[in-house]
Amino acid sequence: MFSHVFIGVRDFDRALAFYQPLLAALGLEARFCDRSRPWAGWQQPGRARPLFLVGAPYDGQPHAPGNGQMTALLAPDRAAVDAAYEIALAHGGHGDGAPGPRPHYHEHYYGAYVRDPDGNKLCVVCHDPA
Repeated sequence: MFSHVFIGVRDFDRALAFYQPLLAALGLEARFCDRSRPWAGWQQPGRARPLFLVGAPYDGQPHAPGNGQMTALLAPDRAAVDAAYEIALAHGGHGDGAPGPRPHYHEHYYGAYVRDPDGNKLCVVCHDPA
C-alpha cells in the first residue's frame, strides 16, 4: 500500500542512534545512510519497497511532530513488540503506552506506543494471535 514513510527529525545522529537498533529488532535492513543530506532508509530484506526513512525536513525548516500523526511498525510476534519497546526506551525514546493487548481495536491486536527523541509517535504492533 505504501511506497515509503518519512519521519522528520531535528538531530539526525540522535535519531539514527534510536532508529537503527529499533528497526533491526523488527527485521528491517539499512538501505542507505547519507549524513550530508542528512537522511537514512530501511527496508524489508529482499524488497525495494516500502521504505522507512528518517531525516531533516526537505524544506530546511525545523522539524515539529504532528498532533494526531502516528507511524505503526509491524512486528512478527508479540515478543518482538516487547523487545522493540524496551529498545526504544533504551535509546532515547519515551513510553506512550506499554506493550499489551488492545482488544478495543481487534481481538488479536498487541501493541506498544513510544515517542522517538523528537516526539514523533510510533506504534509497534502484532496482529496475530498469541
